[in-house]
Amino acid sequence: MVGLAATFGSGAMTNSINDFDDADMFLVIGSNTTSQHPLIGSRIINAVKRGAKLLLIDPREIQLAEFADLHLRQNIGTDVAVLNGIMNIIIEEGLYDKEFVETRTEGFDQLKEIVGKYPPRVVEKISGVKATDLKKAALMYAKAKKAMLAYAMGITQHTTGVDNVKTCANLAMLTGNLGRPSTGVNPLRGQNNVQGACDMGGLPNVYSGYQPVTDAAVKKKFEDAWGVATLDDKVGLTITDMMMAAQKGELKALYVMGENPLMSDPDTSHIEQALSNLDFLVVQDIFLSETAAKADVVLPAASFAEKDGTYTNTERRVQLSGQAVSPPGLARPDWQIICELSTLAGYTMNYKSPADIMKEINALTPSYAGITYERLERGHGLQWPCINEEHPGTPYLHKDKFSKGKGTFMPCEFKPVAEMPDAEYDFMLTTGRIYYHYHTGTMTRRTSILEREAPAALVEINPEDAKKLGIKNNETVELTSRRGSIRLKAELTKRVPQNVIFSTFHFHEAPVNILTNPAYDPIAKIPEYKGCAVKIRRCA
Repeated sequence: MVGLAATFGSGAMTNSINDFDDADMFLVIGSNTTSQHPLIGSRIINAVKRGAKLLLIDPREIQLAEFADLHLRQNIGTDVAVLNGIMNIIIEEGLYDKEFVETRTEGFDQLKEIVGKYPPRVVEKISGVKATDLKKAALMYAKAKKAMLAYAMGITQHTTGVDNVKTCANLAMLTGNLGRPSTGVNPLRGQNNVQGACDMGGLPNVYSGYQPVTDAAVKKKFEDAWGVATLDDKVGLTITDMMMAAQKGELKALYVMGENPLMSDPDTSHIEQALSNLDFLVVQDIFLSETAAKADVVLPAASFAEKDGTYTNTERRVQLSGQAVSPPGLARPDWQIICELSTLAGYTMNYKSPADIMKEINALTPSYAGITYERLERGHGLQWPCINEEHPGTPYLHKDKFSKGKGTFMPCEFKPVAEMPDAEYDFMLTTGRIYYHYHTGTMTRRTSILEREAPAALVEINPEDAKKLGIKNNETVELTSRRGSIRLKAELTKRVPQNVIFSTFHFHEAPVNILTNPAYDPIAKIPEYKGCAVKIRRCA
């Protein structure tokens, strides 16, 4: 989100899911789309079957590779080099959209200078992508009339995550693939309401609608609406910052809602120490997660089926969700818990329903001003920005101008993964999700059919590497990084290239985040889950 906000002025998917049906070219990078966003993945596959081109950039041979016209299997963490190389070729061949660049953007000369350092042969040495394939990729993207670029956490979960996103944005602007249907830069969000949580100010630096906490006028607007005069104008802590502060004893109490950091955060031993160092830990969740089991107080929350409310999905579409069943036991909707706690703490919240809260959102959040419950009840949702009740919503962004006026090219230099393999830790571990499970497995591992299909953690190892190590399929192996060790079964597969292994973070029996590196992007503070150095040992 930070990278797109810097280049375009807003951080969200620029286009709509329906646009995938009509694109004539897709560039998918850092997204195992058929596993993690299967409905979008199926749209891409169907479009390819109708004649659209697919350029896949991914180290692993994921399912989309079967349908790709070209698959670039770059070395992990070399996305900036590969994308710079593609732009180098497009500029050298004169294939960039000169009119769009001249009228809609700024900073082209600086971009040209930086990407000029990445001719195909240089990129090949960095990334392992053949120069001939890089040129094919550049021509495929540049010559498309409607090219959609889609990415996910394979782009963001790096110490260079913001640079990766900026470089994706640079490529789309260079070719004029913005502000039109079936084009754009489309981050596929990792959870059903992560876009909505960000939209509503679930970030340390903004109120709802990405209104900065540091802006005096914004601060005054919210103080007047809430009847207070003491709102803080300082940017708060990210999750990464919180854990470091807790370990140092600077953070004394933590309130966790719908999060399971003992499974999801990198370097689990560090997280355990941080949580143990707190004076007070509250966890609000629908199940007793690994983190909730460590809490001083657990507040049972209602699930999606047990409450009313809205969700904002990856295409900025706000949709209404109605209660189907009553919450079990003492469980309550999150908003009711928060209201009661606030009232007990001395600030009375008198909201009577989610619809009541939405009215305040309409009043204080310009991009949501026209998204009322009455309108949502009559249709299939509305896409922000929706500035008044007559506005139809916005299927694609940046039609005539960017949110910030002109789009800004922000060229980036290649930087390697923070922890590269060496003589002792000679494999690169990359992590992700599988089709059957969702994040830390708190919900999906309680679903018998899904658990039946994927009951245990596996590590993907290339057969050539396994042969050298004397490892057979389904044998138990031990993975060790500088932070810890886990044991799990080996799956021998050519999906991963040599010297790279892949595993998931769904299973508490083999929590892979014991191994991962807590190094993080200096701007977005997202850890580098996609690359760390490990060694492998066959267990007797």
